[in-house]
Amino acid sequence: MKNFLRTSGLLLIACAVAACGDDPRYSEGRTGYMHGMTGSQVNEGYNQHTSPEDAVSYWDGDGMPGAPRIEVRLGEQRAYYFKGDQLVGVSQVSTGKEGHDTPSGSFKVLQKDKDHRSTLYGDYVDAHDQNTVVKSNVENGKDPRPPGTVFLGSSMPFFLRVTNGVGLHTGYLPGVPASHGCIRMPGFMAENFFNNTPLGTPVTINQ
Repeated sequence: MKNFLRTSGLLLIACAVAACGDDPRYSEGRTGYMHGMTGSQVNEGYNQHTSPEDAVSYWDGDGMPGAPRIEVRLGEQRAYYFKGDQLVGVSQVSTGKEGHDTPSGSFKVLQKDKDHRSTLYGDYVDAHDQNTVVKSNVENGKDPRPPGTVFLGSSMPFFLRVTNGVGLHTGYLPGVPASHGCIRMPGFMAENFFNNTPLGTPVTINQ
């Protein structure tokens, strides 16, 4: 009995630390990025820390010299940020799902928009109260729009456009390719990429 209680107590503590039951889609805005809470060692020099659920992403590029460039590796679901020849950041990503594949090739950052919204995917919301979602996860112009609603595009903060319909931005990361072609990133990584990336920065997307 004592062993059972001890084991149960440890499980409860583990759940409390790992925030068991939290839906990661909705935790972005309220989960702190805490040093030392991941499963991997984080160097003391890093000025941005990884999420408790993310043992991969880090940023160490502030103040580093060298021309920036970004490399996205679809097979790894990772984005790499270089300044000159120095790797200064790595981010988990979620790229295009089957049928909405993220294009491969060499691109440049064409647009920066901190508060970007999709013009194609989002929700139909009440015309008088945009906080009231009437129909979610719709494609604008394709899915029938209920009367009295308007289209509100999905939020894509810290958007870096690389093609007409594809960019890097903050988004939900389920651990697999899941987007409509864009490159989703954790919020703190999308912000660091955005703040350090001028227009024209080369972006390579490889398989």
